[in-house]
Amino acid sequence: MKKRIGVFGWGIVAPKSPNIEAFRQNLASAETWLTPFNGFGPDNFLVGMPQFDFADYQGWIGERFAPRTFQRLLDKMDYPSLYALGAFIQSLGQNPGIEQVLQELGTQAHVYVGTGLGSLHTIYDVSVKLHESQKRWDEFWAGREQELQDYLQELAKIDGTSIEGGIEAGKLHAIRDREKNRVKLQEKWNAPEPPWVVSANLIWNIQNTPAAQISILGKITGMAFAPVAACSTFGVSLRLAMTAIQSGEAKAVVIGSSDPPPHPLTVGAFYNARVLSADRTLSAPLTRLQGTHVAGGSVVWIVGDMDYMTSRGFKPLGMEPVGVGVTSDAEHIITPSPDGPRAAMNQALIEAGATPADIGSWDLHATATPGDYSEVTNLRSIFPDSVLVTARKGTFGHGMSAGGGWELTAQYLGYSEGKLFPTPLSREDLNATIGQMHQNFVFNTACDVPHGLSGKLSMGIGGINACVISKKL
Repeated sequence: MKKRIGVFGWGIVAPKSPNIEAFRQNLASAETWLTPFNGFGPDNFLVGMPQFDFADYQGWIGERFAPRTFQRLLDKMDYPSLYALGAFIQSLGQNPGIEQVLQELGTQAHVYVGTGLGSLHTIYDVSVKLHESQKRWDEFWAGREQELQDYLQELAKIDGTSIEGGIEAGKLHAIRDREKNRVKLQEKWNAPEPPWVVSANLIWNIQNTPAAQISILGKITGMAFAPVAACSTFGVSLRLAMTAIQSGEAKAVVIGSSDPPPHPLTVGAFYNARVLSADRTLSAPLTRLQGTHVAGGSVVWIVGDMDYMTSRGFKPLGMEPVGVGVTSDAEHIITPSPDGPRAAMNQALIEAGATPADIGSWDLHATATPGDYSEVTNLRSIFPDSVLVTARKGTFGHGMSAGGGWELTAQYLGYSEGKLFPTPLSREDLNATIGQMHQNFVFNTACDVPHGLSGKLSMGIGGINACVISKKL
């Protein structure tokens, strides 16, 4: 028999919303959460800058780990890991005792937390320092080839020091000895640091680090890895979790996605890809179609076997996911095809045992680009005009991997309260061409939850699609 899946914890880091409680409260307003970027100095961009302070979690970490742990995380981890840890710690709060159960489950508790853009700030900072270091190095040794060879020979002798005696004590002694002799060598030659002396934080912040850090702080010993599927990351992680639970490989899975805050690299790249709005004003989906707004933050859920988790006394949250379709367009790196998303929607319906007539509401991927028209066209090729449609990237912007999770969480929170939260879209601003095709949207006032199931589509760079069908608890 097919197992039911429930959501038993969730946490959010988003613009204007440092936690899930603030996120829920802010959804009640139709105002945008976007703010000016100014990452290039004065510029024309609005972005979704996360509101976050890792110090909010210092007490939780201090109760469980050595006093230095918090500061080490702060010193070594980039934003995606810190945001994910904050969201994970929040997710433990809705069902007290779930932290211990995740530990007791051993290899039947998994962690699937991905990232879209990765640790851009660390990569950028290390790259700039490498460039500057290489420039100083080249200028210092220019025309001194023999002296450079003598220096390198001395350095090789220092780095060639072997470990003697017991391995652990010998390793520490060798490290200290090498560092002391390197300092003396630099003083002898009055030379700049070699360009290969760069921050090791670059390798501490690879794609799997948010998942790994959650497994470490949560003491979760089952499989942990990073699904990376651009805007579809959250839906893909949910699909993988449901498959693992259905197969019996896991009873609970921590899923999620995490993105860095807006950075000049990503803002510039999205602008040059002609998908970013840059006229200082809000470009809401389904309106002017001027482009999206980059955002950062995180979303983490704890999902589990409904029967097992409720038997342990835990209460499910929001809604119940009943079908997830995941497909690839196999066509274009950024422009969605009609067939790929349709296949994901049909796959999700089949998995949910539902028909198009069973769907009461639908949340669009909608990026405020001309693709919104294609997406609504695709939606109407399957679903009737009665479906009530939401589009929320005008609220919190476009988190590369977290955006779909924010949108799904907003949908689940709304259904738990019997309403669909408002969006920044006004009826008067609805794009006329889109309005000719469909008119049943959630505008800037809240709506009652319609009868039936809900759907949510995400379409990621590379043509990766994830569609989630859910029902009321």
